[in-house]
Amino acid sequence: VVFCLQMPVMSAYERRFPTCPLIPMFVASDTVSEYKSEDEAIHVIERRCKLDIDAPRLLKKIAGVDYVYFVQKNSLNRRERTLHIEAYNETFSNRVIINEHCSYTVHPDNEDWTCFEQSASLDIKSFFGFESTVEKIAMKQYTSNIKKGKEIIEYYLKQLEEEGITFVPRWTPPVACKLESSTSHTRRPVSPAINVPDSATKEGLNNKEILNTSSSPSELTAGTPDGMEV
Repeated sequence: VVFCLQMPVMSAYERRFPTCPLIPMFVASDTVSEYKSEDEAIHVIERRCKLDIDAPRLLKKIAGVDYVYFVQKNSLNRRERTLHIEAYNETFSNRVIINEHCSYTVHPDNEDWTCFEQSASLDIKSFFGFESTVEKIAMKQYTSNIKKGKEIIEYYLKQLEEEGITFVPRWTPPVACKLESSTSHTRRPVSPAINVPDSATKEGLNNKEILNTSSSPSELTAGTPDGMEV
């Protein structure tokens, strides 16, 4: 499924947590782990979601559960402007394997649009003899989620618009403050000190003669190699 959306989709999506009124079966969610890169371009968050699956009471009683738990991992890349979502079932994982993948990416023809893609796989190994029933329930639930996907995002986009949020600045790399040490600057060497004897002034010696007579090895040690006086 691919469709295009405008405005701050990423901000709208985050509003689905910890619960979403448009998804009645989504009862609650807890953050399991979270990672943010130093430049804040990458944000990965993993949640444990509690779902009240629309299944016959008899089937729930046989399975011995009232709720089903899924683990969802959201990987947001602000640098590439992508959001990838991976989800898998934690409950009955030894009997049923459900994997779902969703992605929000920039539309190739219009960078102000967002493309949404969703796919899922279901593998039922065994489920107390109710494999066919579980498959029908899973397919019904997945089809319903596809239809609601765009509706939910548009709901939160409208909510943001009502709050006056119609634009979210794109991520830009932080400007690093490079402080150069004083030793990194090239400084002009300081000329050694010159002692001008009173007698030279009296005898009328010119500046050139004074410099020539003052360039002795002992006087050149008045400065360090990097030009700092001692």
